[in-house]
Amino acid sequence: MAESFLIARSLESKEPLDLRLITRMANRHGLIAGATGTGKTVTLRVLAEQFSTAGVPVFMADVKGDLSGLGKAGSENPRLQERVKLLQLEPIPFQGFPVTFWDLFGKQGHPIRTTISEMGPLLLGRLLNLNDTQAGVLNLVFKVADDNGLLLLDIKDLRAMLTFVGDHAKELRTQYGNVSSASIGAIQRGLLELDAQGAEAFFGEPALDIEDLLQTDTKGRGVINLLAADQLITSPKLYATFLLWLLSEIYERMPEVGDPEKPKLVFFFDEAHLLFEDAPDALLERIEQVVRLVRSKGIGIYFCTQNPLDVPDKVLGQLGNRVQHALRAFTARDQKAVRAAAETFRVNKALAVEAIITELAVGEALVSFLDDKGTPGIVQRGWILPPASAFPPIEPLERKALMDQSLVAGVYEAVVDRESAFEKLRAKAEASARVAEETMQEKATEKASKSDSNRSDSMVEAFGKSVARAAGSAIGRQLIRGVLGSLFGGKR
Repeated sequence: MAESFLIARSLESKEPLDLRLITRMANRHGLIAGATGTGKTVTLRVLAEQFSTAGVPVFMADVKGDLSGLGKAGSENPRLQERVKLLQLEPIPFQGFPVTFWDLFGKQGHPIRTTISEMGPLLLGRLLNLNDTQAGVLNLVFKVADDNGLLLLDIKDLRAMLTFVGDHAKELRTQYGNVSSASIGAIQRGLLELDAQGAEAFFGEPALDIEDLLQTDTKGRGVINLLAADQLITSPKLYATFLLWLLSEIYERMPEVGDPEKPKLVFFFDEAHLLFEDAPDALLERIEQVVRLVRSKGIGIYFCTQNPLDVPDKVLGQLGNRVQHALRAFTARDQKAVRAAAETFRVNKALAVEAIITELAVGEALVSFLDDKGTPGIVQRGWILPPASAFPPIEPLERKALMDQSLVAGVYEAVVDRESAFEKLRAKAEASARVAEETMQEKATEKASKSDSNRSDSMVEAFGKSVARAAGSAIGRQLIRGVLGSLFGGKR
């Protein structure tokens, strides 16, 4: 395994300077920033190729629909030849890389799903744009479901649970607190909006197994997992919440590995500003915690955004590997971003960094990677290397062929709908309806009235009996949630 890999080359001195990312420092996280059209996508592509070559799996969202060419070998063209000559490089070994395509909507890749229970109330509350009161009711609904071993797998399970809690608010008040019918209604309306965005297909089973993102091919190259996001990005909260859920799952499921020789997985957050936009303080704190701690699990996170100010300071301070493309300084906020970006680099007395940031050409960047001791390198001005894969997106037939050859082909395509909250609550309702019908047919005797009273236990009491009967079983134990609200392993 290479100890480092080449990302850019500086031509500021007489001798070209290679700007290399040290492999074992790649899980120290990073930032790729720059205005639209300055070359961030090529930087993402080159990083993904180099990680794959080093045997490191990658997960990245294809926001513009132009990264699928990673699965196909590139070819010569005049601009590429010009860049190779400028940087005094050896001829590019054109090649395609192992790619697995994923798609929340199941159209341009293998379906990728989670369950309502796994996502948890914190992330789901953000997805539904709930206020504090509504989020509190959603937490209550999850608590009632967890206490009674009712799995919330898909949206119909959550709807059924909301209906139950709303119908039995008085009985639940003593143990769980007040339930606002207005909040129940707001959550139900939010679920309708999710349906309109096509999110219903995202919730269900089989849920994604994180291990399927950690594959290598027969040549030892890391698989590049590409999420089709050109349609998903039109629903920015769904896009951001999905990525946060995925990071949460990776954090919860991966074991501690200390300081590995290379990352177990590198995770790219494109359009990173969407992750933090309008996020409540509680969620921001959890995100900062995950970013800080996930490094010890061998996971590298790289945020890609237009403006460094899009990333909170506590997160930005953990991003030691930096590639800064050109920024524009048309407004006061833009000028502040330029100053902030310049101040975060280790000083190079030969470079007027603040001025250079606004002058960089397309494909040119200010680069600072961590050295072998974890210290940020002196910032250098350099050109990003050309990629070895194809620039244009692949054709639909080529995409299908790669999907058919995928290691997960056929694993996630068929939906599984096992017994969960919806089925159990429906069964209880049907049983209650049968009891009520039989009661109406009985004679209005004192004995029948007493029997009727005994059978009219509240649904909450029925739940208690059900839980008591299942006390020793796996479904009966209380479900435990992780740092971003998802369940720990073993829930499937």
